[in-house]
Amino acid sequence: MVCRAPCAVHGTSTSSTTTTTSRAVEVSKDDSHALKRSSGAAHIDAELQLLLRLLPPTVRAVLENHPDVETLVEVVMDLGRPPSARFPGGDVLLSDRAMTAEDLEQAVKQVGRFDGDNRSGIDSTLHRISCIRNRAGRVVGLTCRVGRAVPGAAELVRDLVLAGRSILLLGRPGVGKTTALREVCRIAADESRRRVVVVDTSNEIGGDGDVPHPSIGSARRMQVPRPEAQHDVMVEAVENHMPQVIVIDEISTLAECTAARTIAQRGVQLVGTAHGGRLENVIKNPSLADLVGGIQSVTLGDEEARRRGVQKSILERAAPPTFDVAVELEERGRWRVHLDVGGAVDAILAGGWSACVGGRGRT
Repeated sequence: MVCRAPCAVHGTSTSSTTTTTSRAVEVSKDDSHALKRSSGAAHIDAELQLLLRLLPPTVRAVLENHPDVETLVEVVMDLGRPPSARFPGGDVLLSDRAMTAEDLEQAVKQVGRFDGDNRSGIDSTLHRISCIRNRAGRVVGLTCRVGRAVPGAAELVRDLVLAGRSILLLGRPGVGKTTALREVCRIAADESRRRVVVVDTSNEIGGDGDVPHPSIGSARRMQVPRPEAQHDVMVEAVENHMPQVIVIDEISTLAECTAARTIAQRGVQLVGTAHGGRLENVIKNPSLADLVGGIQSVTLGDEEARRRGVQKSILERAAPPTFDVAVELEERGRWRVHLDVGGAVDAILAGGWSACVGGRGRT
């Protein structure tokens, strides 16, 4: 199948890179197990214990003895309902007993303060605790998400990072965008020896606390006082700290897109994430479309429309894209990489997207 949008499949082998019509990749199970056996595994286990301490003792004991605890994604605790754990293979009830107000209060007391976005963390870890409040502002639910440092999580785009390409990671929540960002930070800062600044709005990249988690290497981290100030901190990072690389999680507003374009125009490598399963979703999102060049309606003359074989009114890319490369994280370990964002967007607008749907990977 020929893909009209320039994209390629990144394999796990470093011996050669094959540019083809569509490239999708998967981290093999053997690779995953090897990562667990790495020297960082004990450190990750210790951090997981800190998260489990938030749970009621009986619930904690169930998880500690669960055979798949190392793959735990998150724990959900809602008032009046039994707690549950989410694993890659599905959800598991942790108790027949419903959570009480006292259970939640005890957990909240250990977490401490929640920020304006109702998120918090555990000092020196990558975990994220998010709360649900009732109309009176009282916490009635907690989502305790496990954060892990995974060595090799960005191996499939290592060459692009080292080459200085600006990269946009796309995908739904939970597919590993932030995990990959941490490894990108480490590669750029420690291996490429460049000045890296992380704009960390919710402390998800560098973890909670004032000292960044070691998983981001020697990259510097700027915390953001409130989510709506992220675009200001992005510009501040460029103006005050002379970075060669800026890393941002969850670009979501028009102001942040404008700040990202400003950064790219100054010659700074940009690596960021956005919600949206595919590049097509970004094109259709008015808040994010500027990241890939923006879309404008163009009216063609009769002769030009006949020559192209299209209607007189068409959609075209308005400007060069902010990012050079777009990576669609379809699921954990399966990525599709568009090496030329501008060309891919042009092909999608010309009706060539269906030819890019296919892809191969390894399980």
